[in-house]
Amino acid sequence: MMARIPEPELMDDPAQARAYAKEDFSEANSLFLDCFDRLVPGPVSGRALDLGCGPAEITLRFARRHPGCHIDGLDGAGAMLAFGHQALAAAPELQSRVSLICEPLPGPGLAAGSYDHILSNSLLHHLHDPLLLWETIRRCARPGASVLVMDLFRPRNRDRAETLVTQYAATAPDVLRRDFRNSLLAAFTPEEVEQQLQEAGFTGLCIERVSDRHMTISGHL
Repeated sequence: MMARIPEPELMDDPAQARAYAKEDFSEANSLFLDCFDRLVPGPVSGRALDLGCGPAEITLRFARRHPGCHIDGLDGAGAMLAFGHQALAAAPELQSRVSLICEPLPGPGLAAGSYDHILSNSLLHHLHDPLLLWETIRRCARPGASVLVMDLFRPRNRDRAETLVTQYAATAPDVLRRDFRNSLLAAFTPEEVEQQLQEAGFTGLCIERVSDRHMTISGHL
């Protein structure tokens, strides 16, 4: 197994953010939302938090899918979150139930113990200290909160990483092909995530490979 190569924590370059916001990630985002529906079947209500929400596509899709929820989306990259604000401005029917917050983890403006559902897609691999995510989840969650984190897992070698880039990003702009490659190299393995959960004291979360490049960490606290 090749060693992890960290990448920058924030996607705050305007050109990079624009390319990411315009790309079609609907397949992976639908996978994420379907995983949540399996975790929390039936009507969903209360307050939800989307950590590392980026351009807020999942945040807004979650709000549409679960009209009984208010959801806060948090991201530290202003350039990325600007596209989320644009999308929210175009969806007035969601504005009373969606808030977008520009703060890095640990999200000092987030109220402790106030969320029934905590979501995060493709944030973990950006973090130089992954325990920051798990500590933020613990601080912000109410007892019994549902948690769904999805991220890439690191391929066994660079050849496998290049195969995935070719398979899933062949027609993407160069900046996104580079970002995808870097993200695969920065991702954690399921075994490393298991160690993170042990260090953070989480015993109720399960790790599952849900595609040839994605894993989920999910459960109830």
